[in-house]
Amino acid sequence: MKPTVLVVQHEDNCPTGWFGDWLTAAGLELDVLEAHRGRALPASLGDHAGLLVLGGEMGANDDSTTRWLAPTRALIATVAAGGDPFLGICLGHQLAAVALGGRVEPNPHGHGRGLTAFGPTPTAASDPLLSVIPAGAIAVQWNNDVVTALPAGATLLATSPDGTVQAARFGPRAWGVQFHPEATPAIFRSWTTDKPSAAAPRADGIDIFAVADAVEAARHELRRAWEPLARRWARVVTQSARP
Repeated sequence: MKPTVLVVQHEDNCPTGWFGDWLTAAGLELDVLEAHRGRALPASLGDHAGLLVLGGEMGANDDSTTRWLAPTRALIATVAAGGDPFLGICLGHQLAAVALGGRVEPNPHGHGRGLTAFGPTPTAASDPLLSVIPAGAIAVQWNNDVVTALPAGATLLATSPDGTVQAARFGPRAWGVQFHPEATPAIFRSWTTDKPSAAAPRADGIDIFAVADAVEAARHELRRAWEPLARRWARVVTQSARP
């Protein structure tokens, strides 16, 4: 039987995308828990071999408007403490930081601007996941908030060009990335040009149509850059699941 990963999804337009395709191609099954549709979060992984928490427009501390964030953070903390495989993407990364004692706040440098260079720290060269990603690889970043303080014991693995946390390891088998390796051009357009507010001018001056076109033009480069990350994490999950 294939190892099954529990996937926490927060919004319809934030699915597993490319990342899900790569994980299934690497031999994993995905159990997608649509938290925004009322499915309850478990207290532990149970029979699942790993936990993947996706992104979303809400903030990591928006418990008053998003009731499932607290149980998601509790599950992340349990998984990380137990040494089970975890990966958080954007909001999932931020939820992990808060769950484990770190801090998330609005980025003082402003909103993410789309295609962004990956900036690994020296420690990333020996990391089981991120050592496979070259410096300067492009990623999609589209976020208001960032991790401003990592939890005690966490390891900084990459920084964005503005100096903020881009990737971190929270435990032996627990990682978070601020960027979106799963984001297809269509998913990115659902966050930007396809929204009813797309025609309104933005206070930050970002041209979302130009950014969406750039993501579209970079689709092959993005796939080449981030499929290895998915396959590395799938390997961690598979090896962890072995008796």
